[in-house]
Amino acid sequence: MTQEEYRAKWKELGPIRVRMIEKAGQCKHQLGDTYALENPYARPDGMCVALQHVLEFYTWRVALGFPSWEKDDRSVYRLHCPSKKGTVWEMSRAPQSAGA
Repeated sequence: MTQEEYRAKWKELGPIRVRMIEKAGQCKHQLGDTYALENPYARPDGMCVALQHVLEFYTWRVALGFPSWEKDDRSVYRLHCPSKKGTVWEMSRAPQSAGA
């Protein structure tokens, strides 16, 4: 595989979008907060370590397009932060820009 082919495969993964959809209790994040992960290894500035830890289990599944367990939308993973009164986040592949 050439370097160009390698880079093209990496671009196929596309970015990942993470968005808070529910909030119970206290959290530094706010309802509707959205982060973009450029790739499965990326860790956005400002995202708490606890949320990063939970997301790490699913970033490659999302990037590769593995279906989630969500019956209403198998392209979305809904994940809860570790706190018992925490937040719920949706993680999915972000739409690719027209120029990408």
